[in-house]
Amino acid sequence: MTIRTGGCQCGAVRFRAESLLDNPHVCHCRMCQKATGGFFAALIGVPDSDLTWTRGTPAVFRSSEHVERGFCRDCGTPLFYHDVTGHHHSLTIASFDDPAAIPLVFEAGISTRLPQVAQLGHLPIEDFEGDRPDWAAAIAATTRQHPDYETFDDDEDFPV
Repeated sequence: MTIRTGGCQCGAVRFRAESLLDNPHVCHCRMCQKATGGFFAALIGVPDSDLTWTRGTPAVFRSSEHVERGFCRDCGTPLFYHDVTGHHHSLTIASFDDPAAIPLVFEAGISTRLPQVAQLGHLPIEDFEGDRPDWAAAIAATTRQHPDYETFDDDEDFPV
């Protein structure tokens, strides 16, 4: 069993997943597009019994009668999709500390896949770190993004 951790951009909400379902995918449905503000949602299921919110509690928006979506109320990071009749939460893959370790296995909702997705891999590339090193350094020096690992208070044994 591989335990995985993750959370929102600001670190106010963190989670621990003790197992993952075998369903890592992207969903192109219009509701996922709107919920993430992106071309699709990249999701993987975590059984409710194996999901722990280790810091903070996600805010929830009930996007339909059967679906709620969780996000950080402080920074707005989309964190999950949850069928309220089911027994797992589908967490956003990019909110994991090591998202590259979760390969995709399928796509869903392709009838509403946006045409821009086909352009990926064929567009000119801008390398902000290489092309604009001053800008990249300024961002790095002032970032408020939580690191991709658990952090702890100096006086306590729990994450902050």
